[in-house]
Amino acid sequence: MHSNNKLLDKISHYIIRRKGKQMRPMFVMLAAKTTGTISESTYVAASLIELLHTATLVHDDVVDDAQTRRGFLSINALWKNKIAVLVGDFLLSRGLLISVEKKEFNLLHIVSTAVREMSEGELLQQEKARLLNITEEEYFTIIRQKTASLIAACCKSGAASSGASEADCMSMYEFGIRTGIAFQIKDDLLDYGLGKDTGKPTGIDIQERKLTLPLIFALSKCSRKQRSFLINTIKKHNNDSTRVRELVSLVFDLGGIDYAIAQMNEYHSQALNILERFQDSPAKIALKDLLDYTINRNK
Repeated sequence: MHSNNKLLDKISHYIIRRKGKQMRPMFVMLAAKTTGTISESTYVAASLIELLHTATLVHDDVVDDAQTRRGFLSINALWKNKIAVLVGDFLLSRGLLISVEKKEFNLLHIVSTAVREMSEGELLQQEKARLLNITEEEYFTIIRQKTASLIAACCKSGAASSGASEADCMSMYEFGIRTGIAFQIKDDLLDYGLGKDTGKPTGIDIQERKLTLPLIFALSKCSRKQRSFLINTIKKHNNDSTRVRELVSLVFDLGGIDYAIAQMNEYHSQALNILERFQDSPAKIALKDLLDYTINRNK
């Protein structure tokens, strides 16, 4: 991340000091060790993914006009949008260049495909947020592309970097898809207050007009009067904390939360079954622990 530009280096240091859990590089490393051995390619894959992921977060904060990230001021809040976009571009290009310099073209293909899917998923979600007509099938398409595709790329690139067979690489990819879907459903549940110190206020998805699984299920089970209240709240009163709390309470009453939890547990179970195909090892146990963490975390 070093450059010849002092401002860029200053911002890079700010990002590094405030790094998150770095779960995605963990998936890369553990997938590699579960399917073989960690190699130089594994470090390239982990670096590439973390750089690209960080770039998407910087760009997301600009799109969402977010003022904070992980409890600290966002790049756009400190240095304005134009600089934040350029920093995101720099991180993206740095990740791509690392893979090219190391001639890791297979890893570049895996991760670039994920970035394309993430963009498509985000655009589909934005479209549906305007129209408020998302179906459950479309919801799963969005979270598969937006969230699960990158975790799947982590697992597949980790396996590929260890010299694993194509079958093992695809198994790791499918493990990542299911883990990512479970992860995103958990994120959606946290928005309804199912966690301690969630790091974001309850109802923020509603304020952003995002229809997530609990609400989609509630809309499919409610009366006409209840549906009118739910849609009207999202359209016109999404910043009214009292109305949002009433909406959250109604989603609970209509079984939306229980349904989302059941779906999350089903994808967790599917991911676990795929993992059982691999030989027992400390890395496999750690990967299972990371899978369990995705649905048990409180923020």
